[in-house]
Amino acid sequence: MSQTYKRIIDKNIANILKNNINKREKYCLSDCASRSEDALRRKNKKSADIRAEYYRDSDRIIHTHAYSRYIDKTQVFSFLTNDHITHRVLHVQLVSKIARTIGRALRLNEDLIEAISLGHDIGHVPYGHQGEACLSALCNKYMEEDFLHNVQSIQFLDTLEDCDLTLQVLDGILCHDGEKWVQKLEPQRDKDWECFETEIMEIKRQKKSFLPMTLEGCVVRFSDTIAYTGRDIQDAKEVGLIKDFSEVPAECRELIGVTNGEIINSLIIDLVENSWERNYISYSPGTFSALEEYVKYNYELIYKNPKVLSENSKIETMYTEIFAKFLKDLDNENKESKIYEHFIDLEWINKDYLKNSSNEEKVRDFIAGMTDRYFEGIFKDMMLPKRRENYKETV
Repeated sequence: MSQTYKRIIDKNIANILKNNINKREKYCLSDCASRSEDALRRKNKKSADIRAEYYRDSDRIIHTHAYSRYIDKTQVFSFLTNDHITHRVLHVQLVSKIARTIGRALRLNEDLIEAISLGHDIGHVPYGHQGEACLSALCNKYMEEDFLHNVQSIQFLDTLEDCDLTLQVLDGILCHDGEKWVQKLEPQRDKDWECFETEIMEIKRQKKSFLPMTLEGCVVRFSDTIAYTGRDIQDAKEVGLIKDFSEVPAECRELIGVTNGEIINSLIIDLVENSWERNYISYSPGTFSALEEYVKYNYELIYKNPKVLSENSKIETMYTEIFAKFLKDLDNENKESKIYEHFIDLEWINKDYLKNSSNEEKVRDFIAGMTDRYFEGIFKDMMLPKRRENYKETV
């Protein structure tokens, strides 16, 4: 039996490196920035590690199975075969890049920003927000609670895969809420683990929105909106929903711009100018007004467009049938079901989660983790007869 080799850095060297990190953060970061030495981790295991706390969290996130599935989760246009439109994996990279640009200008903790950015959409389901609405309706039916992708991100990272991330990172992911637009965000710094758990329950039951506990979390929340506003306009033009940028409202064109690059540049500069050396992140009133108009325009042009929503009834049917099928399989302990082979029996699934979760929760989490392509394959497997050359192997 082979032994696993693991090289561990000398503890004295690790301590020197960590002290250097703390000194660099002390003298280089803003007084309002989050520091690695203040990171709160539930298990708080001491280890000889050359990485700063939030940097370690970024590594833990990108090595999860949930992060791997970003690659085939669509952003807005789920049924177009165009390789140039945004998928979820590109969106989180754009959010990270935009947020780190703002964070660097304001002298905030870029490691924390990156970790929140990379994990913020990990709970998204097949077919984006259309799929989320379908799964939420089923969660209301079976569990009397809403489904929200920010809460599901926590479920994947903190429960199913037990990454032991810091409170600051998990809080930023939970509170990212890019669909809530405000001019100014000031962090609610006095949070602990008990407060975090309470917020999760209130979000699930009342769809409430909470403020992040760090300026870095506030930056990511703004950056989420910046990333999808410009990129979705670009994608809309790419797929023919918009003919030219003259259709964009005049206020938006004049104050923010029309191309993705112009929009990102304008909004970043405005945020930096209005947040410099302050304990909040804020747009100027004029820019925020134009951004609100932009997002409303995107909703009418893109997200509520009948062409984009034309497959909704089919998506609802798929979610309803798949949820019912796997719930029945669990209730009947059908070990031949895909929910056992591709979820419950996997060695990396947290065993405490399997012991303490209901069948309805397991089905919810299995479906939420599916990529678009896997989800479609499951439905076809359920509904379409299989073609075979013979019946020798199908007794």
